[in-house]
Amino acid sequence: MSDAKYWLGFHLTKGIGPARIERLLAHFGDLATAWAASPGDLARAGLGEALRESLAATRRAYDPDRELARLERAGVTLLTWEDDAYPARLRQIAGAPPVLYVKGELTPEDDLALGVVGTRRVTSYGREVTARLTGDLAAAGLTIASGLARGVDACAHETALRAGGRTVAFLGCGVDIVYPADHRRLAERIAAQGALISEYHLGTPPDAPNFPARNRLISGFSLGVLVTEAPAKSGALITADFAAEQGRDVFAVPGGILGHSSAGCNGLIRDGATLVTCAEDILVELHLQQRSAQAETRRVLPENDDERAMLRLLGDGPAHINDLGHASGLPAAQVGSLLLLMELKGLVRQVAAGQYVRA
Repeated sequence: MSDAKYWLGFHLTKGIGPARIERLLAHFGDLATAWAASPGDLARAGLGEALRESLAATRRAYDPDRELARLERAGVTLLTWEDDAYPARLRQIAGAPPVLYVKGELTPEDDLALGVVGTRRVTSYGREVTARLTGDLAAAGLTIASGLARGVDACAHETALRAGGRTVAFLGCGVDIVYPADHRRLAERIAAQGALISEYHLGTPPDAPNFPARNRLISGFSLGVLVTEAPAKSGALITADFAAEQGRDVFAVPGGILGHSSAGCNGLIRDGATLVTCAEDILVELHLQQRSAQAETRRVLPENDDERAMLRLLGDGPAHINDLGHASGLPAAQVGSLLLLMELKGLVRQVAAGQYVRA
């Protein structure tokens, strides 16, 4: 029988985590042998009485084949430390999960991943910088990793999907549960164009302690972590702390000093994070600047004078469709049609009702 079922069995045993799995592998050589071991052999492998009793209870309640069949029906792949598809960079962190649940698919190109995180209460500024940076990074071939939360996370995932790039979401619950629930459609798109990943068994509900633990996986999976907008006590700063501990690069977008929404980012920069104003800043730091040139060759260009004129009218901030109509001298209906076509091409983006920016 496949060893995967035994990895799952030990994973479901209360009190047995990565350190115990390492010890069992060192003593028995594989988890199939450990699963069938006698209490005496388990004691010699370092499992105390409470853990031996916990394992015995799991053996009585757990049907390995039934659980694997349940995963298959749910369209979920189980990855263990021994699987080639287990993300190599994530495997290297302290306390790497012995088991990962994956809905979707991980590919070799996901080796070049960047974590993008930030506040759930994103401002228009935070949304815009997240979209600009994430879009350029996805176009350069980087996989965008985040946590499916509201705000910056959702913006990062959505932008990567629109750019035709790959994105993965690490969850603080089972991959069969979408949290928040209104991100169900987004989760489906991520699974189709990347992967949903969790260390929690199917049916595990979202629980507050799960989310800081989830953050270490975002940073561990990635080359570095970008914080686009975060107040001083944002959970995104936990991800940045994990990144620093794991030897990953930390990037932050500066913000105004009068408001609180960027206080966390400004603090990261003060403490040594790389200040970011464009995707090129990140690509250069990661020695991937050649990918910026590749992305530039794929960039959509305006096709006629009207499109070029509209792009010239769009400055750094959002512009209302009525103002664009007055400035261009074009009829309102023509301006609306032009902006819709340019949005479909990826030249502009609507950031609020009637408000447009360059993409």
